[in-house]
Amino acid sequence: MNCRYREHRWDPKRLIGSGGMPSSHSATVTALAVAVGLHDGLGGSSFATALILAIIVMYDATGVRLHAGRQAEVLNQIVYELPAEHPLAERMPLHELLGHTPPQVHFHNLVDLICVLC
Repeated sequence: MNCRYREHRWDPKRLIGSGGMPSSHSATVTALAVAVGLHDGLGGSSFATALILAIIVMYDATGVRLHAGRQAEVLNQIVYELPAEHPLAERMPLHELLGHTPPQVHFHNLVDLICVLC
């Protein structure tokens, strides 16, 4: 939907690709943590495990994967500027949309929390 809104075109690859909004991984672990918390209570070990898993996944999305995507942007620019006869000039570009910004993750978690509670 974000691609459709900003670029006025539909890109079906964005439905299954990584990066961008919404964060399906963050949504899944947030829904899991909320569901376990509602079912088993907030004091149980299962909720603590689900919460830790959610924190790790969200950290990965906003940290490691986001910065890997930014590095891919820089590397793609370097390869683009190579002379045509360079052996790396014909390489396929690296995938740049790997992670999420913290606002994307937090917004989607808020939406997911509202959906779970309704």
